Amino acid sequence: MTKPLLEIAGLTKDYGTGQRALDSVSFAIESPQLVGVIGSSGAGKSTLIRCINRLVEPTSGSVRLMGTDIPPLSRAGLRRMRRQIGMIFQEYNLVERLTVMQNVLTGRLGYVSFWTSLRYRYGEEEIRHAYALLDRVGLSGFENRRADALSGGQRQRVGIARALMQRPKLLLLDEPTASLDPNTSRQIMQLARGVITEEKMPALINIHDVALAQAFCDRIIGMRNGRLVFDGDPADLTRDKLADIYGGYDDNPAPIAQEEPA
Repeated sequence: MTKPLLEIAGLTKDYGTGQRALDSVSFAIESPQLVGVIGSSGAGKSTLIRCINRLVEPTSGSVRLMGTDIPPLSRAGLRRMRRQIGMIFQEYNLVERLTVMQNVLTGRLGYVSFWTSLRYRYGEEEIRHAYALLDRVGLSGFENRRADALSGGQRQRVGIARALMQRPKLLLLDEPTASLDPNTSRQIMQLARGVITEEKMPALINIHDVALAQAFCDRIIGMRNGRLVFDGDPADLTRDKLADIYGGYDDNPAPIAQEEPA
């Protein structure tokens, strides 16, 4: 029997103040797909994403990527595992004073020596791959621009290219559209969807916009008070289900028109 690509079992996070951010969350991703995680602020969405790659240390439970349990890994083991996990942040997490190309190449930091990374002396194959990724995300010709000269949507495209530079087995996206206008948000979701389809990898996206999640995700996970309360097809996300997730839901949940992958 084939192991799930990502398997989470009993994942719990306590902050020691009586607050349980995650309460025994369990699910598996068995095929390459884009899984949207929705819920109110404080539902545990970001904590879930960050516990998977141990940016936040879980209190208990297991997170298995390709059969390897991540929480027990040593520092060296975690560094090797993080090569397999691309992370895209809401705040972009770019080095503002560096160029677009330099930021993309930092996606290889887990594979090169300290001195190579410090001097940005990457191999020809890596540089060719970085150029190809910039073309893929629509930033061909931007390689020498400084990150602080880019728009929000352009910065997020750099973040996607940087994550793909790792050649990951799993992609994590933590509210990548939260700081973007609606049109740019759709473009970024379209790009992410296209990349995931082409690379045939699983991806988990924490997203606050229900319509975007319904339009672009293959599957929706709904969280409330740290618990998983919905896991299913976007078409099954009825108003009653949304009320269960959000504790009442007044906005129009109708999805925007589906766009073709970039």
